[in-house]
Amino acid sequence: MTDQHAAPAGHEAAGRSEERRRGPVTSFLRETAIILVSAIVLSWLVKTFLAQAFFIPSASMHDTLLEGDRVLVSKLAPGPLDIHRGDIVVFSDPGGWLDQQTVPETNVVQDALIAIGLMPQQSEDHLIKRVIGLPGDRVASTGDGSPLTVNGEPVDESEYLAPGASPSHIAFDVVVPSGSVWVMGDNRQQSADSRFHLGDPGGGSVPIDDVVGTAFVKLWPLDRIGLLRNPGDVFADVPDPS
Repeated sequence: MTDQHAAPAGHEAAGRSEERRRGPVTSFLRETAIILVSAIVLSWLVKTFLAQAFFIPSASMHDTLLEGDRVLVSKLAPGPLDIHRGDIVVFSDPGGWLDQQTVPETNVVQDALIAIGLMPQQSEDHLIKRVIGLPGDRVASTGDGSPLTVNGEPVDESEYLAPGASPSHIAFDVVVPSGSVWVMGDNRQQSADSRFHLGDPGGGSVPIDDVVGTAFVKLWPLDRIGLLRNPGDVFADVPDPS
C-alpha cells in the first residue's frame, strides 16, 4: 500500500478562501488596466488622425480667441475635407515666425499627456490664424485701413475683426502660391501674420502641408464654450482666381 500525505482540512479550506479573495481583486486590476490602456490608445488615435486640443497663448486672435482659451482642431482639413477662406487654422511654424515667442515650460508628465492627447498642445511651435487667401488668390491692401481685396473684391471683415482693428496698416499685394494659404489674425494690429513675412520664402504664405487642421470649437473656459463657425458670407462674393 502506498502511503499518501493528506493536508489538514483546515489548511486546504483556508487556501481556497484566499484564492477566492484574490480572484475578484486580480480580475478588477486586469480589467482596470485594459480600460486605461484602451483609453490611452484611443486618445492617441483621435489626436493623431481626427482632432487635437490646443492652448491659445497670445492676443493675435482677439476677440474670437483669448489668451488661455482651449480649442479643438479637426485634422480632417486639410485632407478628406478642404480648407476654405475664413477658416481658423493651426499650423506649425513655417520658419522664423516664433523666434521671439516665449516657450512655455512643461514637465515630463505634461509632455506625456500632450503626446497621447490628454492635455492641450502648448502651441510652442504652432500658430493659429484665419485663412484669408487660398492658392492662386490675389490678396491686397492699401495699408490705409481700407477693406482688403481678394481677387479684386473688397471684403467686409467686421464680423470677426477685433474692436478698433483695421483690416491692415501694412500695404501688400500678393498672389498666394500653389499649395499655400495666406493667413491673418483677427486682432490685426497685434498679429505678426503673413504680412510680416513678405520677404520669407513663399512671400508670407503658409504651406498647406504645415497646417495641422481647422479649429471648430472652444472647449475652455466654460463661459466661452462654443462653436467656431466659418463666416462664409464674408467671402461669398469673392470670384475664383483668374
